[in-house]
Amino acid sequence: MPENDPWEYSLYIPNDLRAVTVCRRTLRLILTMHGLIRLVDVAELLAAELVGNAVRHTKGPAALRLRWAAGVLRIGAWDADPSPPEPPLPFDRGPDAEAGRGLALVRACADVWGWQPLAREGNRGKYVWCELGPEPAAARRPA
Repeated sequence: MPENDPWEYSLYIPNDLRAVTVCRRTLRLILTMHGLIRLVDVAELLAAELVGNAVRHTKGPAALRLRWAAGVLRIGAWDADPSPPEPPLPFDRGPDAEAGRGLALVRACADVWGWQPLAREGNRGKYVWCELGPEPAAARRPA
């Protein structure tokens, strides 16, 4: 399938931390099959952060959504909690600070990110997403 043809995948997952690994591996397979191997490493990191947040901070099911259109990969995570995500924290909180950096990584590595509340057919929740262009933002930044 040519790289320019649009496509979309959704993977519904239970509230289980093991689902993060399932999402990462599924994303790697999808991007490889579509000839987008150059995006895999950054996309895996972003998907793991988004899905990890959805599973860690909510009690219900979640979903990973991947969409490729017009040369842009959108990675999104849906969860059943309509509360906004916590704002990204700075990286300079000390070497021992392991938690709370997920959206800061998303902000640093994606071209753009955001979130939106959802309400459809009585279901509530939110969708947190980010986008990668043909060359990931992290690869374009000077060292």
